[in-house]
Amino acid sequence: MSQHPPHLRDRAAARLRRAAYERLPCQPVRDLLGPDDVDAAYAVQAANTRHACELGRHRIGRKVGLTSSAVRRQLGVHQPDLGTLLDDALVPSAGRVDPGRLLQPRIEAEVAFVLGRDLDAVTADVEQARDAVEYAVAALEICDSRIAGWDISIADTVADNASAGLFVLGPDRVDICDLDLAAVTMTMHRNGTQVASGSGADCLDDPLNALRWLANAALTYGEPLRAGEIVLSGALGPMVPVAAGDEVAATISAVGSVTVSIGSAEEVHTHG
Repeated sequence: MSQHPPHLRDRAAARLRRAAYERLPCQPVRDLLGPDDVDAAYAVQAANTRHACELGRHRIGRKVGLTSSAVRRQLGVHQPDLGTLLDDALVPSAGRVDPGRLLQPRIEAEVAFVLGRDLDAVTADVEQARDAVEYAVAALEICDSRIAGWDISIADTVADNASAGLFVLGPDRVDICDLDLAAVTMTMHRNGTQVASGSGADCLDDPLNALRWLANAALTYGEPLRAGEIVLSGALGPMVPVAAGDEVAATISAVGSVTVSIGSAEEVHTHG
């Protein structure tokens, strides 16, 4: 358990909240938490989640971050983490995002699960994880960081809610009972040009491994996964930057397709 004083965790939480509110990235919080104190970082994440819920937002799921070796190499962080999905982060399928909601967005494609039952005990194998899934959909996660320049250690990204931003769920719901998720393939296009590809095996060898990891980590930190929650299981390939005017589409074989648009520069000027 973390030995960091509570007042330092409070300062880290406040720094991240201010960055989100002011729409200005902040310096890393590892000066307050240390670069590797994951327990302290999860305490910061939990405090800011409580603060968001006190303001009327609601938790609707969880995400696993840093499941892809490509993403870990991009960020220089070498272990998975978990974050919280809040209701106002869900973008409608094929929806358009106001770029003013984003700071330093990067997008990735992944398999999302909707749980049909709780995972509130140790999840020993992927079949236990599979049995808890009601259905899967293709998803896009628009990751974001309140930390300037994505200059993150594991403590920074955990404290910053696993660099969560917005997410989009595709329209097709798939029964995964007999589906080999490790074998699915992903392609992602930005403005018609392919910018990423990968497979289910790129997500901790199988997206169900990511779900199992998440279930156990959530249990460890006192908030087990519940029926009805959405789980973003992690990237199937590298993250790519997105900006105003971009349109992104991803297809995951045997699962479905998903698209999102980022509002154009003209819209930013008109509404800014």
